[in-house]
Amino acid sequence: MRTTAPLLLHIFATFATGGAQVRFVTIANRLGGAFRHAIVAMDGHYEARALLDPALDIRFPEIGVVKGDTLGNLRRFRAALRDLRPDMLVTSNWGSIEWALARIGTGVPHLHMEDGFGPEERTRQLPRRVLARRLLLRRSTVVVPSVLLERLAREVWRLPSARLRRIPNGVDLSRFATARVPHDGPVVIGTVAALRAEKNIARLIRALARLPAAAPARLVIVGDGPERELLSNRIAALGLTDSVHMIGEHRDVPGLLRSFDIFVLPSKAEGTSMSVLEAMAAGVPVVATAVGGTPALLDGGRCGDLVAANDVGVLADALVRLLGDTGRRHELAASARQRVIDHYDEQTVADRYESLYVGASVPHGDPTPSEAMSCAG
Repeated sequence: MRTTAPLLLHIFATFATGGAQVRFVTIANRLGGAFRHAIVAMDGHYEARALLDPALDIRFPEIGVVKGDTLGNLRRFRAALRDLRPDMLVTSNWGSIEWALARIGTGVPHLHMEDGFGPEERTRQLPRRVLARRLLLRRSTVVVPSVLLERLAREVWRLPSARLRRIPNGVDLSRFATARVPHDGPVVIGTVAALRAEKNIARLIRALARLPAAAPARLVIVGDGPERELLSNRIAALGLTDSVHMIGEHRDVPGLLRSFDIFVLPSKAEGTSMSVLEAMAAGVPVVATAVGGTPALLDGGRCGDLVAANDVGVLADALVRLLGDTGRRHELAASARQRVIDHYDEQTVADRYESLYVGASVPHGDPTPSEAMSCAG
């Protein structure tokens, strides 16, 4: 008879704060002591660790990852699986795929989460990656948050429908009060995003510079990442240092959202954005690019304004319209909040993950050795 909670080994390309990491933290905190967790960040960054409930049983094993040393990494990962003896391996997105290869023959059940794609796969799937997913994930349980990704996994990766689960990201509505924080001065436009190229925050800054004097606004950027210095330089070059505030990572995102009049996510690529969901839950009108799972979140534009990617003028025009139309902002905010209530309640999502963690079966077979090694070269 089991006397300890099941141990889940979670692999992330990074555990810096982002959508996949926030989703995991939210679910882990909600499930409490029902599971133990071990977390590995392939890049050694663990900033999202600060969001975890300190009462959870969580460890952060040190496992050497050497970029480009695929065979060496596989040996190290297999050794870690033997030492940790997890009840389940949970991998996240392409950056963790080597672990799917390393676990072959270990008997460890495998759950793979796929949220979307980086810029290298934004416009087309890379054939080698398609083959790797097709071979390495066909005996795993694969979770996707959107209809778009579910169809891709079934039709392009050719994964069995019986192994696919579509579970949307969820939001704890109790954390997101809809009462606005009153403020004087210009309308506040806000965004919450990792400062990476695919989030395209530079486009938002350029759009702000195009706003007419008759529609003043200030921009609050919440988040951090490798593009912070580049964005700071862009803000200075455009003479926007008094209008744009970069505040870095922030624990109280719900509180910040209450101070926003408009939320913007100008990404070039997205899966199912947690920041958009949280803005919707907080009753903040959303403007976002029509990429990835965002159109589905916003119900085709009925719960937020969708704009084309990579067109600064289109984004600026959308902001001008909302800045001058308080009624439209209230309409979008109300419909967005109701959509989250109807479809993205966190407790329902957490219950579904708990069932997966408990009930995912041991794989019924693995790729042949030759197939597996074709993914490792």
